[in-house]
Order: sequence, then C-alpha cells, then structure tokens
Amino acid sequence: MKEKTFVELSRRNLGKLAVATGATAAVGTGAGYLIGRPADAAATWKTTGTAVPALAGFDNQMKAFMQARGVTAGQVAVTYKGRLVLARGYSTSTALTVQPTSLFRIASLSKSFTAAAIVKLVQDGKLSLSTPVANILDITPASGLTRDSRWSTITLWKLLQHLGGWDRDVSGDPNFKDATISRTLGVPLELQHADVIKYMAGQKLDVDPGTKYAYSNFGYLLAGRVIEKVSGLSYENYVKQKLLAPLKITRMSLGYTIAKHSGETSYESQYSGPTVLDMTGKTVAAPYGSFSMRIQDANGGWIASAPDLVRWARMFDAPSSVLNSTSLGRVWAKPSTGVNADGWYYGLGWQIRPVTGGTGRNTWHTGSMPGTYTLVVRTSGGLSWAALVNRRDDASGKSYGDIDAAMWTAANGVKSWPTHDLFPQYFS
Repeated sequence: MKEKTFVELSRRNLGKLAVATGATAAVGTGAGYLIGRPADAAATWKTTGTAVPALAGFDNQMKAFMQARGVTAGQVAVTYKGRLVLARGYSTSTALTVQPTSLFRIASLSKSFTAAAIVKLVQDGKLSLSTPVANILDITPASGLTRDSRWSTITLWKLLQHLGGWDRDVSGDPNFKDATISRTLGVPLELQHADVIKYMAGQKLDVDPGTKYAYSNFGYLLAGRVIEKVSGLSYENYVKQKLLAPLKITRMSLGYTIAKHSGETSYESQYSGPTVLDMTGKTVAAPYGSFSMRIQDANGGWIASAPDLVRWARMFDAPSSVLNSTSLGRVWAKPSTGVNADGWYYGLGWQIRPVTGGTGRNTWHTGSMPGTYTLVVRTSGGLSWAALVNRRDDASGKSYGDIDAAMWTAANGVKSWPTHDLFPQYFS
C-alpha cells in the first residue's frame, strides 16, 4: 500500500501531460486509409517478454489502448528503484511479432540524447552553453538574402530550451518543408542538413531569442551539427560512443526513411503524401518518404526499444561517468522564461515539473511523427516507463496522448512492486 500511495501522489504532481512532439500533424493530406486495420475485438494477441502478474495492469492498459485504435505493434518497459521490472512486446498482426528488444522510431525522444551530447561536450571542456551557435556553425543565407542580426544572440542554452526565436505556429517547421526549401534554393531532393540551415539563415526570426518558449525541431537539427563540428565525429557515432556504449545500449541507431534495420517494426498511418526523397512528387504512405529521416536525426531520428529508453532514463537518476552532477544540474535548470502555468518547463531535452511539497522532479517527453507515437516518464521516486506504438493516427479519432493516462492507471493499480531485475537479460 505504501508504494501505491507514492505513485498516486506523483501523478497529481505530474498533472496533465503537456505534449511537445516532433511533428504535430500528419504530413500530406491524402486520407485514403492506406495502411493499417480497424480495431478488432477478436484480435489474436501475441505478447512477448516475461509475464509479471503483479504488473498485469500494464499489459491490460496497453492492449486496451492498442485495440481501441487498431494499433498492430506496441512495447512497454517499466523500472522501479533502478530495476527493470517489466519488458513486453505486443502485436495483433500475423505479419508482426514484437519482442521487448524490437526497435521503434522514437521521434522526439531523440532530443534527450542530443541535449545530453551537448552537455557532455561542455563537461569535457569543449563547449560552453553560453556560446552563440553562429560562432560555431556557418550560418550563411542563400545569395541575395540577409541573415537576421538576432542570430548572434542564439546561444546553445536557448537552442536546447526552445528559446531560439523560431515559432513553427507562425512560420512553419522547416524540418518538414522539404519541397519549399528545394524550390527556394534550387537544390534537389532529398535535402541535406546544410540546405535547411542555408534556407533558415535567410528567414527572419519569429521572435527575439530568449523571449518566448516555442518548440523547435530546427533548433535540435542545429545542435546535431554543433556536435559534429566540435567532436569531429558524426552525430550518430558521437552519441553511440560517448553516451550509449558506457550504458551497454547497443541496439540503438539512426533510422532509415524506407529501409528497416534488423529487428525494427513496421509503421502505419491512414495518411499519404508526396515523397521528399526525389523530385518525382509521387504519392507515398506517410511513414515511408513523406518526410526525411535523414533530416530528423538530432531532433527525431533514433530507433530504440523500450528497455533501451528506460535504461537511458535511469542514467539521469544519479551522477555517473556519462554525466556528472554539474551536467545533470544543467539538464534540469529552469529557463529564463517559458515556465508553464501548470508549473512545468522545458529543460535540456526533457520536460520537467518540480514536485510540489517535496524534493525532486517528474520528467517526461513524448515523440510523434507519421507512424510513431512514443512516451517516456520518470517520477521523483524512481519509477519510470517507456511506451511505444507503431502509429499515431487512425479512423477512430482517439487521442494517442491518452497513453500517458493509461500508464499512470496501470502504475496506480500496483499493490506490490516486484524485486527482480530484468536488465541483465537485455544488457550484457
């Protein structure tokens, strides 16, 4: 009973999850239900991983969530007091068997890895968070255009806290404006990161940097290029070598737009759109070519399993060889502006809510792109979970953000937390 009471208090402190996703609307306007199936009450479930009777609520909530939306692939991992107590894969398609180690696109959960990489470079004395990004990268606009003078005030702090001065609600998200950028610059599709930067270098900022919180995928695209410039490694290799390898996380990689990695699930959507991979303009299923996974790398390009994500989340519980106490303090630091009326704010790669009337914080992030919806939650008392599914839209019209409430309901129903640890089974 004592543990259940703690979880209920944590949920009240977390409150309504504020969704901050990588891409909030499906790319493309085609509405022919191209991929997927309707909810099927008679679906035959394939569930993998070790069944834990005390945690059956997570199985029940995940299955109910998936069935109501016709989702064919899902995954959950749960830790308690640093121990992996549940790792499960779920599928209802004869073509899919989801293992606890199967890989999913994690979308904007990628931002935590990018922010941590920047912080690691600061920790190693190779960067300062107060340095303007334009002092590190070549921010040169296309011929005939002028760079906004306010670029000189966009520091790495502002970049990672979404205070860089770009507001996608005003001017759109450049990470999903492939055709516009191609036409403007006269460059072919598929775009390179440098094309997006050159295009944005010639656009006016929407607001003065540091004055308004506005979620920016482009800011994290820039952070990825900073990592490459300062470290001399590719973005992917730096993250793998400096952050993942010490934690024995070996399955994670940057995802492909079309091809799949070994062990990666498939993705589903009711939408289609024009390809951004070439100049043909042909219509493709939304998850497979209506946006570029290459462009999304540092803001939304990683693939991972749920156990990988809770392993990563555990790293933030205490100082380690990856990030020391000073670095963790930077991750949780409150921004100069942008604290939500509900008390949460965006730190460095995490959304953060200080626990009212106590110590610690609840932290979380969501991820969303065509074919993907993901969530990671950490509570102030050592409970965390990751939930991943292979779509974010369907004919039911039901919210995918409801996965948050479903997982809290499961956690609140646990009467006694198991004492086992499954981490050695998945990480060696």
